[in-house]
This record gives sequence, structure tokens and C-alpha cells, in this order.
Amino acid sequence: MMSEVVSVRVKREVKELLEREGIDIGAAVRNYLEEMAWRIKVKRGLERLDKLLEEMPPASKGFSTRSVREDRDRR
Repeated sequence: MMSEVVSVRVKREVKELLEREGIDIGAAVRNYLEEMAWRIKVKRGLERLDKLLEEMPPASKGFSTRSVREDRDRR
């Protein structure tokens, strides 16, 4: 997997506080950005799914009732 370098400027006191607290700043930023990217991917996937559902014709009248009845009868 290829990776890229991203640099960020923060106030010195912020960096020092995080380091004093034992926080791995690089890992924290990396995790945050990966989580953000994951959320974007999920959002886009849901938008595509919504679009597909909008394009589907509605189910015929009584479909849900028949479907549930069929599932129950199979047991």
C-alpha cells in the first residue's frame, strides 16, 4: 500500500501538552484521517444505494404480506 506524507502545523503548546500526556500525535492524526475517509466512503455508498432504490419500481400491493406468509409457511 502506498502512503503519502501529510504535515500539519499546530501551536507549540498544543503539541507539548499532547506529548506530555503520552499521545502519539502521528497515530492520532492518522487514525482521525482514516476514520474520516471511511465515513466518506460509507456516505457515498449509501448515496448510491439510495439512488438505486429510487429507480426501483414500487412493490406490488400485498407483496410484503405474501412474502412474510411464505417465510412463515416454510418453517
